[in-house]
Amino acid sequence: MSGLILFDFDGTFADTAPDMAAAANMQRAKRGLEPLPVEALRPFVSMGARGLVKAALSFDTDHPEFELARQGFLDDYQHVMTAQTRLFDGIEALLLQIRAAHMQWGIVTNKHTYLAEPIMAALNLPDCAVLVCGDTCAHAKPHPIPLEFAAQQVGYHTDHCVYIGDDLRDIQAARAAGMPSIAAAYGYCGEHPVDQWQADFVANNTAELWPAIKTARGLI
Repeated sequence: MSGLILFDFDGTFADTAPDMAAAANMQRAKRGLEPLPVEALRPFVSMGARGLVKAALSFDTDHPEFELARQGFLDDYQHVMTAQTRLFDGIEALLLQIRAAHMQWGIVTNKHTYLAEPIMAALNLPDCAVLVCGDTCAHAKPHPIPLEFAAQQVGYHTDHCVYIGDDLRDIQAARAAGMPSIAAAYGYCGEHPVDQWQADFVANNTAELWPAIKTARGLI
C-alpha cells in the first residue's frame, strides 16, 4: 500500500541534541559560564534557538541580550551542526521497512533551510521524497500548511500520510491537516506531557513506530 510517512527532524528522526547543546554552551563560554550537560539542554532542543538561549542563559525574548545570543547561537551551530548528529537508533531500519512497503518518506521541520539541508546531506539519505523547512511556507508548525504542502509536493492527500513528531506543535499541525499522527515519546518532548497531546498513537521507542504506522495506514 502506498503512503507518505513524514517525520519531524530534531528529536524524532535525528538526535541533534549534542550539536545543539554544544552551540548553546558556546554562548555560556563567551559569558564566562561553565558548560551545562547535554541532558540538561536536551528537553529544549525542539524549541530551537529561542528555547536553548533561554535554557542556557535564562534570557527571555525581551532580554536586551537575547537577540545577540540567539544570532550567536545560530552562527556557532552552523559550524558544529554535523559533528555529532546521528539518526536515532532504529530509524535506518524503519526506513528499510517503509521502502519495502512501497511507501515514501520525508521531513517536515521548523528548522530553517540553510541548517536543515546540510545536515540531511551529511546523513546521506538520497531517497527523501520531500524536505519542508520552517521557512519553506508562509507559516511553520503548529500551522498545518507545512504538512499540507509536503503531501501536495509528493502527490498525496493528507489522509494518506502519517506524521511523526516529538513536540506538541507536531501533533497540533497533524490534527489541523487531517493527518494521522504518532507522538515520538522517545524524543525531546518539551514542556507538555505526551499523554495530553491527543496523538493518534504514541511510540515510546523507535521499534514501536512501524507497528503504529502499519495501523495508521490500515496495513494490519
